[in-house]
Amino acid sequence: MEALYQTYRGLLFRLAYQMTGAAQDAEDIVQDVFLKVHGVDWEEIADPKAYLCKMTTNRCLDLLKSARKKRELYTGPWLPEPVSAFYTDDYEAVIHKDLLSYGMLVLLEKLSPVERAVFVLREGLDFDYHEIAELVGKSEANCRKIISRAKAKMGLLPKQPIAPPETADSRAWVTRFLYALEQGNVDSLLALLDKDAVLISDGGGKVAAALHPIVSAERIARFLLGVQRKYNASDSRQKELVTLNGQTALVYHAEGKVDTAVLLDVKDGAIQRLYYVRNPDKMHYL
Repeated sequence: MEALYQTYRGLLFRLAYQMTGAAQDAEDIVQDVFLKVHGVDWEEIADPKAYLCKMTTNRCLDLLKSARKKRELYTGPWLPEPVSAFYTDDYEAVIHKDLLSYGMLVLLEKLSPVERAVFVLREGLDFDYHEIAELVGKSEANCRKIISRAKAKMGLLPKQPIAPPETADSRAWVTRFLYALEQGNVDSLLALLDKDAVLISDGGGKVAAALHPIVSAERIARFLLGVQRKYNASDSRQKELVTLNGQTALVYHAEGKVDTAVLLDVKDGAIQRLYYVRNPDKMHYL
């Protein structure tokens, strides 16, 4: 059991986290799976990896079905829980390149539980189609159709490769974004934003946050600079650039706690999406 735990816990956490978007739920699922298999005669299990992944997938599917109703009642937009590269005590592999970008995790919310499972197994963890078919109880042909359907829902091309996040490139963008924000330069900020950019803020009804997505570069710039002016007079917050979900992010601290995590989704030379995570319940793994 100890050898199996050390070998597969990172993979199972990665699978559960990308399927649920919640690190705490992922950790609970991994612990539950290993508790359930304690005492199993592993000599009778032909493929321990497949056995554990199937159990994990099934528990994630059950959780996603129940979570859907909860998220419909959630105050404001729901964003995935970011994880820090420094959280490596138990699940070191979570920072490897096979972790989907944060923006991709947001897009996964458009999918049904089964579509999400197939997409994560294929695009996030690079499982073969015959392995995915065994894990989700579908045929290989059906799994291929599910991938195509999932990509269409997410606005991706059928054969579009899913690129991993790039920390170095994202650091340059976050640095430029922060400079424009602190200088209060609307032109510099607009130059970074796509004209149809979207800002999504998740406060969970517990802290101040925009209750609806803010659309267009102009509206986002006005909103952010207004918030910045509010803090400029007496801003006691500390800020730092850290690695979250494999990319550079901006994190604000207030009174010794993480206050806000900001992640940018950059494509085609402009910031397409801005994610502001403010819900205190989602700061545990930062």
